[in-house]
Amino acid sequence: MTRPKLPAALAGLAALATLAACGDSGSGASGGTPAAAGGPIAVEAKDDACGLTKAEAAAGTITFEVSNKGSRVTEFYLYGEGDRIMGEVENITPGITRRLIVEVPDGGKYQTSCRPGMTGDGIRADFTVTGAATRQADANVKLGEATKGYQRYVNAQVEPLQAKTGEFAAAVKAGKVDEAKALFPVARTYWERIEPVAESFGDLDPRIDAREADLEPGQEFTGFHRLEKDLWVSGLRADSGKIADQLVTDVNEIVTKAKAVELTPLQLANGAKELLDEVATGKITGEEDTFSHTDLWDFRANVEGSQAAVAALRPVVAERDPALAKALDEKFAAVDALLEKQRSGEGYKLYTDLTPDEVKAFAEAVDALGEPISKVAEVVAQK
Repeated sequence: MTRPKLPAALAGLAALATLAACGDSGSGASGGTPAAAGGPIAVEAKDDACGLTKAEAAAGTITFEVSNKGSRVTEFYLYGEGDRIMGEVENITPGITRRLIVEVPDGGKYQTSCRPGMTGDGIRADFTVTGAATRQADANVKLGEATKGYQRYVNAQVEPLQAKTGEFAAAVKAGKVDEAKALFPVARTYWERIEPVAESFGDLDPRIDAREADLEPGQEFTGFHRLEKDLWVSGLRADSGKIADQLVTDVNEIVTKAKAVELTPLQLANGAKELLDEVATGKITGEEDTFSHTDLWDFRANVEGSQAAVAALRPVVAERDPALAKALDEKFAAVDALLEKQRSGEGYKLYTDLTPDEVKAFAEAVDALGEPISKVAEVVAQK
């Protein structure tokens, strides 16, 4: 499930920040002195403010503890130059605290952002990173192999994404509705497997995958879900072909960038959790593919993408926390077993065919898997 946002995460290791109290302002994050090594930076997210205890940290692994003190679900981001997303944590409900561990090996000017309601550019403030740090993948052979292995996985997904999206668009333009409907969940499978990577490329993500319900004022409804509505609800429109052409152009750009993107170990760990969050907030509720009800295809793809990220990191996780590695294997297997029960031909049942008990079982299994996955980043960040 993609909202009009800019997600994905990056990673590393080094000294950090001590906590010191400071007030928030009504429109941005609080200022602060440089963070000393030793602990997380507390973030107090409100409906109209985003207060950090420190506005500066040393290069390396930076940890943010984000507490939602507002009345709306929120997100927290750390942006680099050009709005490159260094790390993000989403779906922080009121009263909840969530942790973001992100690698920032290069000093420079960054920005933090809280996004109450998970819309808009958020409440932004400057954040400074000082010095420089060795990248995890350079310092640890197994972590270096993890990033290379996951990059191979991404490359294996983007080529069929490009091909199947092209076939889908061609069917739309030819008015072959049944063929386009059959190709829709297939093309999206490859997208959903690599969504954390794809989401790091600015407004390409919302152009490709924004849901109608999440559009911001003035934002055009384009991409997969606009064509989904055309195919299942309104019928193909005069501009459906134009929308299909733009989708192909945008996906081609994603493919080019995804092949060249630099990945880090913490990006894999955070991405694995993010994909499970996608399932929990969209696929389980049936809100993602609201016109076609092909949510289980996306569900399966998100789980597979999460498994791929965890599998790349598994040698390190198994070495540092064998019990966690075992728990991850067991919880993934439980989710896989539930999905296999919903097979229909080469795909899956429609979301609308699931019983309340089946939806509940999925929710419980994903929640159980989310708990160990949330611990992977901390294990990866250990020296």
